[in-house]
Amino acid sequence: MSVMKRVSMIFRAKANKALDKMEDPRETLDYSYQTQLELLQKVRRGVADVATSRKRVELQMNQLELSSNKLDKQARDALSAGREDLAREALSRKSGVQGQMSDLQVQYTSLQSEEEKLTSASQRLQAKVDAFRTKKETIKATYTAAEAQTRINEAFTGISEEMGDVGMAIQRAEDKTAQMQARAGAIDELMASGALDDVVSGPRDDIQAELDRMGASHDVDGELARMKAELGQGSAPRQLGPAGSADGQAAPAPAQAARPAEAGDGE
Repeated sequence: MSVMKRVSMIFRAKANKALDKMEDPRETLDYSYQTQLELLQKVRRGVADVATSRKRVELQMNQLELSSNKLDKQARDALSAGREDLAREALSRKSGVQGQMSDLQVQYTSLQSEEEKLTSASQRLQAKVDAFRTKKETIKATYTAAEAQTRINEAFTGISEEMGDVGMAIQRAEDKTAQMQARAGAIDELMASGALDDVVSGPRDDIQAELDRMGASHDVDGELARMKAELGQGSAPRQLGPAGSADGQAAPAPAQAARPAEAGDGE
């Protein structure tokens, strides 16, 4: 097989596939029905034309018959008047008229037969068109129902092109959401570990960081010691006296309370 034949075959195959994909059976049926209606209209027009010609021939025959009857009367009147020559002329003309009538009769019979054939063909074609219209509507309804059922099934199963696009969009959205969640979690972990401090405050000095930590710990220890001193929780715990003095020494007793004790001792 030559290259051109292969190219031609491939082109025809692809064109046939594209046309088959684009073809809608309902549109094809409607077009066929319209074509049959046009053909039926042409047949009816042909019947009308033949009927018109037949009617014209019939009118001519009627006129010739009237003319023949007139010539026959003229011939009789001429014979009655003794004019045999005039009667002969009238009969001669009548004979010519009769010949024309015979020719028209043949044409009339032919046109009448043709009209009957076309009328019968028109009736048969009309019946065929009516039957095709009924079948066409049935096929269209069945195809529409099947198409709707197919789309419903594809929607349920998710294999249609539209549902496939929706599914892919949902999948992409879920993937992006998962990616953003993972990124947010990773950033939180990096911020908690301090790995991102270098990005914000520059390179990190571990020695300075340790010194800062020790200084912060010393400040905390000093603050804790000061608070203990204020609360009396130092190295020597402070005792509260009887009168509740803060320095821990007992308050001197009143003089009047001491004298009764001395008197009791003397006794």
